[in-house]
Amino acid sequence: MNVTTPSTHHAHCPLCQSAGGQLIWQGPQLRLIRTDEEAGFPAFYRIIWNAHVAEFSDLSEAERQHCMQAVALVEQALRQHLQARKINLAALGNMVPHLHWHIIARFDWDSHFPAPIWAKVQRERNGAEEAALAAKLPALEADLQHRLATAL
Repeated sequence: MNVTTPSTHHAHCPLCQSAGGQLIWQGPQLRLIRTDEEAGFPAFYRIIWNAHVAEFSDLSEAERQHCMQAVALVEQALRQHLQARKINLAALGNMVPHLHWHIIARFDWDSHFPAPIWAKVQRERNGAEEAALAAKLPALEADLQHRLATAL
């Protein structure tokens, strides 16, 4: 699925070539996806800028505000629906230099908490907690679609 216009599309960029995960919502400038690339973290989302830009500073001031409004809306919905202990935000872009924000709901029962999800494992995964969390995602994602469509 090509989500960008030809003038902003890069042939070798995986986020230009595909949605980048399970597409939850897409607007003209950005999209929200859920990723299952990190096992044990069912509430791992990304805001991905549709046009191929590498850095946040490549955006205009209005675009930066638009992007951060989306990040904040997703964070608020995760807190409300999932009662996460913490929300991790990151804009690493080292492996894929295409602007995207990681938004990850964290819980004291998750396998890495309080360390980052890419750090050393702290405890065994809790399949029952992960399943209970995954069961909440359809309602969360319906609300996210509404919030993003209304606000952006």
